[in-house]
This record gives sequence, structure tokens and C-alpha cells, in this order.
Amino acid sequence: MPEQETKARLAGYLDKQQPELYATLSHYAQQVVGEADRTGVPRRTIELLNYLASQINGCAFCLDLHHRRALGYGETEQRLSLVAVYKEVTLFEPAERVAMEITEQITRMSTSRPSPELFERAREHYNDEQISVLCMAAIGINAFNRLSILSEHPVRTVKPKS
Repeated sequence: MPEQETKARLAGYLDKQQPELYATLSHYAQQVVGEADRTGVPRRTIELLNYLASQINGCAFCLDLHHRRALGYGETEQRLSLVAVYKEVTLFEPAERVAMEITEQITRMSTSRPSPELFERAREHYNDEQISVLCMAAIGINAFNRLSILSEHPVRTVKPKS
């Protein structure tokens, strides 16, 4: 019999303790995806952003979730394994790289602010509406990362498809 975990969680499962607030956050995420679809931002790009922010924040639950989702949108294992070094490899399109840089800078805003030059470079690939969707996606995944880290959401083994 496995040992019972005796360590008390910092905050418990916040999504279970505050289901209405969690539903609001989930609705936000659905709206971001809807706006990405409407404005032409590929879902695969959104999942790259989710994956990168989750790596930066150290959110195991979200990394696992967005790894599987990214694969479902056609992402490759090779590219996912290199998201942390996206600036150093040529496997990512310039539009994807600038979207990931926006996400990285938003995720690290406590130490520096996204630069105006970054948004000028982003305009080479995206219109202002798409850039706002990318920013809102980064804001959303950062909220989910914090919720999952504080809640200590476990990563569970995924059963292989038979």
C-alpha cells in the first residue's frame, strides 16, 4: 500500500474550493481560443505559448496537459523538446518565435517589461488584434500555472491507447 502524503497543501485545490471562480477562468481560456480562431492565430501557436509559460513557471500539471494538446494540434515531439531554447533553433517559424518571446516577456514581467521593439517585430507577422490575443493567452496560462502550482495538481499517468 502506498504511503499517504502527510504534507499539507499550501492552499488545497483552489479550483475545487472556488468552483465559480475557476469556471470564470476556464471561460476566459475558451474565449481566448475562440478569439484566436476568429483572428487566425493557429491553435498550435497558442499551445506553444501555453507550453513555454508552463516551462518557465515550472508547472508540471500544465506542461503535461499542453504537451498532449500540442501534439493533438500537429506539434512534434522534437519541437516541444526545444521550446525552452526556441531562440537558438531554426525549427520555429519567425511568427512563432515572436509569439513565444511575447509570452516569455509577459511571464517574466516581474523582472522586466515587454519592449516596444518586440511589439514592432510582432507586427511583421501579426495584426494588433492578433497580438492582443497572444498577450491574453499568455496572461491566461500564467493564471492557470499559478492555480495549478498552488493547488499542487498532480500529474497522472496517461494510459496508452490500445
